[in-house]
Amino acid sequence: MAQLGDVAEARPGYPFRGAIKSVPGGELAVVQIKNADPEQGVDWGALVSTTPAGRKSPDWLRSGDVLFIARGNRNVAVHLDQVPARAVCAPQFYLLRVRGDLVLPAYLAWYLNEGPAQRYFEQSAEGSVVTSIRRQILEALPLPIPDLQRQQLIVNLVDTARREKQLTEQLIRNREQQLTLVARGLIQ
Repeated sequence: MAQLGDVAEARPGYPFRGAIKSVPGGELAVVQIKNADPEQGVDWGALVSTTPAGRKSPDWLRSGDVLFIARGNRNVAVHLDQVPARAVCAPQFYLLRVRGDLVLPAYLAWYLNEGPAQRYFEQSAEGSVVTSIRRQILEALPLPIPDLQRQQLIVNLVDTARREKQLTEQLIRNREQQLTLVARGLIQ
């Protein structure tokens, strides 16, 4: 058992001042909360392009990063398997980068979305209307660290479960379409 801050660095998202303005052909794409889902990942095609808003050099997203939504009622994490463009995350995120080789990033993202971590965040959230998780709270999260082989087994199981869910949902949609076609055939 360790604390998250012992195995990963938590960096704030890119500091935009005010609303993120779309700039066609902008030099950076921005991952916002609406673009990130723990099940589906990041919808890269829906990102807003813009230009840097200040002197701070962008902290470009890269494969293996974990984005943690720190503001709002859904404090969940998204593992970035691949990053197809020059992108940054909005300030509502913490960008987590695993240090060393004790923890797989995909395992970290999975654990952040599971019951024990979610209860910790619910108890630690601050704010009345819009809640948030402070960096120190995130870094103090107790994190069980099984060996790498077991972490990989967990990640594989999670990937398999997600794929099964997608296939089941597709089967349901196919069956609904089939029934619609049958109903149309009866009317003609």
